[in-house]
Amino acid sequence: MKYKDFTEMPIWNKAIDAADKVFQITENLPRKEDYGLTSQLRRASVSISSNIAEGFGRNGGRDKMKFYIYARGSAFETKSQLLYGLKVNYFNETEVTNAIKLLDEIILEINKINKTLNPNT
Repeated sequence: MKYKDFTEMPIWNKAIDAADKVFQITENLPRKEDYGLTSQLRRASVSISSNIAEGFGRNGGRDKMKFYIYARGSAFETKSQLLYGLKVNYFNETEVTNAIKLLDEIILEINKINKTLNPNT
């Protein structure tokens, strides 16, 4: 399907939803984490949708794919940080489980996009 704008892409919308979930999850972190886990998690989660948007705006499969790969990396980074926050009892397990489920969906969709951009992978 051809999209006129990245905001029409279901994967971009899922990525925005994931960033929103991360924002909500990190809202009550201790102040000492403002420049640590809170900032890192929020930046990583926002990077997913940002890289999807940038990939959309690029010409050529290889150039597009690079940014989708960055988005995928940011999704894994976000997932790892959520698991760390859960391990140190900063987060609610249900909220993290729901966020990780969404991140896993995003990762799967990025894999599908990259497969269409480079069928040899």
